[in-house]
Amino acid sequence: MSLIALKAGARAPKLLLRKGAVLAMLSATALCLSSVGVQAKVPADQAKKLGTSLTPVGAEMNGTPDGVIPPWTGGITSPPANYVEGEHEADPFSQDGTRFVVTKENLDKHASVLSEGHKAMFEKHPGYTMPVYPTHRSASYPEFVYKALKKNATTAELMPRGTGVRKAITTSPFPIPQEAVEIVWNHVLRFRGEEVAMRTGFSAVAPDGTANTILYSQEYLFNYSKEGATIREIDNNLFMLKTEVLAPAKLAGTINLIHESVDLVASPRKAWRYVAGERRLRRSPYLAYDAEFPNSQGLKFIDQIDMYNGAPDQYEWTMAGKKEILIPYNAYKLHSGKVGETDIIKKGHINQDLTRYELHRVWVVEGERRTGIQHAFAKRTLYVDEDSWQVVLEEGYNEDGKLTRFAEGHMINYYTVPVPWTTTEVTYDMESGRYFVEGLDNRERPRDFAPRLKEQDFSTSAVRRDAKR
Repeated sequence: MSLIALKAGARAPKLLLRKGAVLAMLSATALCLSSVGVQAKVPADQAKKLGTSLTPVGAEMNGTPDGVIPPWTGGITSPPANYVEGEHEADPFSQDGTRFVVTKENLDKHASVLSEGHKAMFEKHPGYTMPVYPTHRSASYPEFVYKALKKNATTAELMPRGTGVRKAITTSPFPIPQEAVEIVWNHVLRFRGEEVAMRTGFSAVAPDGTANTILYSQEYLFNYSKEGATIREIDNNLFMLKTEVLAPAKLAGTINLIHESVDLVASPRKAWRYVAGERRLRRSPYLAYDAEFPNSQGLKFIDQIDMYNGAPDQYEWTMAGKKEILIPYNAYKLHSGKVGETDIIKKGHINQDLTRYELHRVWVVEGERRTGIQHAFAKRTLYVDEDSWQVVLEEGYNEDGKLTRFAEGHMINYYTVPVPWTTTEVTYDMESGRYFVEGLDNRERPRDFAPRLKEQDFSTSAVRRDAKR
């Protein structure tokens, strides 16, 4: 979902080394390694696999021998017959029945296709269930994105230590990944449209299910993903984002402005915040890593937004392989305009009757915190959908190796672009029983992927003008 700037005075990420020292250390490392570099690009003959034995995104074209995971045949390329333009995406698979439902009682039978986070949810909440449906490989992107993926495969390079990417544009830089950090970058830089405007809400939910939703607007301009843009033109700018709190009244009028870089180590994200009561636009404190997401009551870190975001430099990343597991997918019931937040928010977890899980192949990457860096997660595991490069599950572990947070990204394919993206994200605190849910837009206008935004809409002057309206 969105990046929202920290409240004035919020704490910076916990670093054993000060920010300047970390950046200096990384810069020195880059200088030492620049003559060697890290060549992540693949030869042209390997890139030819994209669109043949591999999908244009880099996933396995074939399904599984038992047919449970079907071959990829292009995904959703046009809206289904029951879709009404201007309304939320209709469910193209509404006629599907469940294959089975995972419960605490049959957990052992299905353990091999469950993430550690899902296993922990059954232990924490004995009544938790996972309805499993037929698998549909629905993910699809515009043709110009597929062309960019093939080009990126032969040109994209990792910066030393994997702190950045160069010679890539539009979308994921490494469709044929050779190491774990490339998979992380594939998620961070994946195509999410060229621009989008939306109204949505989020809630911090208490153990008894009580919640207070905060409604806000978001406007994204994805400079990096604009069709026809060049690397020189984007000038290291990934996207610009402006948000405004609409409700409740005591928070309404708070505006946040963010400029996100492609290389966040060399050029950290810039953020400004306008608080209505102060009538001043201020530069926000350092915004990254395990700084707290505002108004989340400590349930979400900044680098958990969009399931994972920002520079991956605080961790040593390793591949744990590709696995077939149950993941949230084609979550059109959860996305529907026919349900509201009271239908979704329940005690302990969201309403699992509205969820949909399918068996898909995912890349599993594990991050071990680097020496000299302190993050609340000593280890984190990301599960990345092979058909979209979207992180769909995340597990965060503390110093003792205990799972403390588990996040799900319930994904759909938006029809008007097309683009696969999460419609709802949920972060569970495995100790307190609280959770944080984002994407409560069911009763709002659907996402607009063509709002005709301009770069000048994302200047500090524009924010000041907006604040005076």
